[in-house]
Amino acid sequence: MKRVLFVCTGNICRSPTAEGVARHFIETGGLGSWIEVDSAGTNGYHAGEAPDQRTQKAAMKRGYDLSKLRARKLDQLDYQRFDLLLAMDRGHLDIMRRACPEIYRPRLGLFMDYARDSEFDEVPDPYYGGPMGFDAVLDMCENGVRGIIESIVRAG
Repeated sequence: MKRVLFVCTGNICRSPTAEGVARHFIETGGLGSWIEVDSAGTNGYHAGEAPDQRTQKAAMKRGYDLSKLRARKLDQLDYQRFDLLLAMDRGHLDIMRRACPEIYRPRLGLFMDYARDSEFDEVPDPYYGGPMGFDAVLDMCENGVRGIIESIVRAG
């Protein structure tokens, strides 16, 4: 079993989108015994909240139900619990590296490093933009999640 954690700022836009997409792909691919996913934020100011309504709306249009997800803050045990902790951008990765015990640092990475043929290396925050930003995040999350799943399955 591989455990993957997706991390963004407040855990209401990017990381729950990645989690929702991953959950869907894992379920439809029959990979529930291979991969477990979760998401968290580097900050806890949205802890307990559902994903942003615009995030949920964009996801639902593609068949991803994020309504049951709740934001939480990244905690120290996450570095031990998860095999991969993937940041949505370099700022998150820097925060994670500073907080992570050295022994677990090899588990940290950028989410988009798993995307195939993408011109992007970070997932931009759609929070202050229009609806198209949420669709772009979904495109990136679908691409990155496919790469992560392929990587885990290939590694056996």
